[in-house]
Amino acid sequence: MFPLGVVMNRLVKQGRLKITNYDGETRFFGDPNALLDAAIVLNDPDTALKIALYPALKIGEAYTDGTLTIEKGTLLSFLRLLLINNRRWNKSPAGRVFNRGEDYFRLPSVFNPVSRSRRNVKHHYDLSEELFNLFLDSDRQYSCAYFHTEDDDIERAQLNKRQHIAAKLIIEPGQHILDIGSGWGGLGLYLAQTYPVRVTGLTLSEEQHRVSNARARQLGVADRVEFKLMDYRQEKGVYDRIVSVGMFEHVGKPHFSAFFEKVHSLLKEDGVALIHTIGQVTPPGPINPWIRRYIFPGAYLPTLSQVSPILERQGYWLTDMENLRLHYAMTLSAWHDRFQSHRDHVVKLYDERFCRMWEFYLKSCEAGFRWGGLTVFQFQLARDIGVVPITRDYMVHEEGWLRSQTAAPMQAHDETLWARPAKANENSKPASRSQHH
Repeated sequence: MFPLGVVMNRLVKQGRLKITNYDGETRFFGDPNALLDAAIVLNDPDTALKIALYPALKIGEAYTDGTLTIEKGTLLSFLRLLLINNRRWNKSPAGRVFNRGEDYFRLPSVFNPVSRSRRNVKHHYDLSEELFNLFLDSDRQYSCAYFHTEDDDIERAQLNKRQHIAAKLIIEPGQHILDIGSGWGGLGLYLAQTYPVRVTGLTLSEEQHRVSNARARQLGVADRVEFKLMDYRQEKGVYDRIVSVGMFEHVGKPHFSAFFEKVHSLLKEDGVALIHTIGQVTPPGPINPWIRRYIFPGAYLPTLSQVSPILERQGYWLTDMENLRLHYAMTLSAWHDRFQSHRDHVVKLYDERFCRMWEFYLKSCEAGFRWGGLTVFQFQLARDIGVVPITRDYMVHEEGWLRSQTAAPMQAHDETLWARPAKANENSKPASRSQHH
């Protein structure tokens, strides 16, 4: 099992791992007094060497190809063991040097001009519409949900997410909202059905563009909602509100500053923007190479240390920042359960290898959010100091009102339905904001 045994002896210090090689050789790694966390079997003569040379990439490839199988425990427990031990290594001098070098040398892979961004989006988001229908909620929200309690199912949690974001946008009648990375249109359509506003969505996915505009027509809001097949860098309008959910992680590190500069130019002086993105609480570094190669080419997850200086230089007010932490782990767990319940169907759509790849994608990402330093940031941004109320009470009030509307969504064209009870902190609103209650 050389040299894999050497690598695992150095890596695994917490927990216990059993590895059985293709020839029957069995080795144990980690704390001999710990309970066995996971046992794996390597089913091919070359697998051990491949993993030893590049574990971050080759473990995922081996699982996808079936040359690594789980003998005891689950894929998640195996990944947990790796991540809690890798976290210690990342903090070591050797780990810091390696990650810094990896971040530098992988920079070309996250250089995403418009043409490359289109290819990256097509790689993932233009997969079969049927596939996404099988594991996402009915509104096809493909980003972190928001769980008020652990009893919320994925349908409820994704609605919670839309309401949570809407509350932070401080929407008023007649406003024009830009949704950058609009997906299948769920958030934009929700805002248009709930508020008397116009919405413009931007996507690079031809499939998402087709579906979202069809949904707008079906719901009777196509006169106020338009989804464009366009890169955000090509948009020239000016908007009262800008929202972007699950898109910034695809921008690429070299384009971070240009993204926020573009948002600044598209946002009115009294506007509010909400950027929802996967991020890292670890020092800056590239995403997992397996995820980058097979799932999300061109992706890069920001840290606060990378984003904050950009916001300072460009004159934004960071009026609110929330760290959603475990919400995405819970989302991915729900997606995985739904995926597994339709696994036979996915095999027919693609094949067994695709199913194993998707399992590894969902579970490795869940493990990353539980033990690997991944999180979700929500940045609320403004250009003017007085645009957002001086306390956060307005969010709680608005979110409560939105939850009360769930059974009968407001029809945005009916202005009489706009009225709702006065907010508890109404007097704390800046005088420049229009009153609509």
